[in-house]
Amino acid sequence: MQLVEVGQNPAYQKAFLQLPVRLYRGNPYWIRPLDTDIEDVFNPAKNKFFQHGECIRWLLLDDQKQPIGRIAAFVNHQTANRNNDQPTGGLGFFECIDDQPTAFRLFDAAKAWLQSKGMEAMDGPINFGERDRWWGLLVDGFDKEPTYGMPYTQPYYVPFFENYGFQDYFRQLTFLLPMREDKVRQLLHPSVFERSIRTLNDPTYDFRHITKAEHEKYTEDFRYIYNKAWARHLSVGEMSPAQASALMLRMKPILDEELMWFGYHKEEPIAFFIMLPELNQIFKYVNGKLDVIGKLKFLYHKLMKTNKKAFGVIFGIIPEYQGRGVESAIALAFTRVAWRPGYQYEELELNWVGDFNPKMIRFAKMLGGVAHKQHITYRYLFDRTRAFKRHPLI
Repeated sequence: MQLVEVGQNPAYQKAFLQLPVRLYRGNPYWIRPLDTDIEDVFNPAKNKFFQHGECIRWLLLDDQKQPIGRIAAFVNHQTANRNNDQPTGGLGFFECIDDQPTAFRLFDAAKAWLQSKGMEAMDGPINFGERDRWWGLLVDGFDKEPTYGMPYTQPYYVPFFENYGFQDYFRQLTFLLPMREDKVRQLLHPSVFERSIRTLNDPTYDFRHITKAEHEKYTEDFRYIYNKAWARHLSVGEMSPAQASALMLRMKPILDEELMWFGYHKEEPIAFFIMLPELNQIFKYVNGKLDVIGKLKFLYHKLMKTNKKAFGVIFGIIPEYQGRGVESAIALAFTRVAWRPGYQYEELELNWVGDFNPKMIRFAKMLGGVAHKQHITYRYLFDRTRAFKRHPLI
């Protein structure tokens, strides 16, 4: 076996993208990620994390020079020590044939490189970027299609990670919620409806979906709520106006106004429930390429509204209003459009709910959600005598 750095070699870059195509051939659930989404992670001109981090990726070749595995390793110098007992790097984009020595060779390469950068642990598989993309190893839900940006990985990867010595740092749950009124009413307890309606009918509260014409207002409202509800929990610092604007602009081409909801109390922004169309239900037809043909296919499926699934991006309530029925009220407000006859979306997936977030898990279950996929983010401590700690609850 030969380990080669991908670097700027066009042949290796292509092989990095093509390896999973071969490994998942014939799997009816795997959806090929967009080539540009993967390559942009490794492009300093596209990925802002290169401003305070570094990254490397490899291919592992067999004796016939055919790729049999791939992996990336990375360090984010801004977060390596944040909330960690030791400086911690990451590995990701792991794909491999069903052979443990091959997998261990890739893990060894990532470990050695991270040690050379002063790291004492590695998390994986994760992304050299935000948590909303390529984060976690699938451990349950192999008979389900992945949502956009979430990894779909081979079942045999699980023993590879655990036999190497990786430990369960936290789990990411994906909840499936029906949108049809009859199914929702079957799943929800009557007391939830009662509390929701009380809040919804309180004239001091207002719940509404966004309009593109007021894009700037909702961008600032999103930033205000996010900084109060999430920034300190995620330990990422407060979101700046420029970051909020960039995030909303990124979502603007695909957003559906009726999927983005905000809650207000006496006109103060207090909650958001951000959903988007589940893009993998369209991207599965383009085979990883948004070239001219891919864009035409995307446009066709968007105009014909063939996608029947939405996914929850993020939900947040500022601390002073938690536990007042706002959680269920904003969801019930959404049913004003979701329960219309012929509404496009029939299912909603609440994506990336960490098991360290019991409040969010309760919210998902309160809405009738059922966990139907699980990913694990593993951690490997280089000092094997050191006590392992899971992610703290928030």
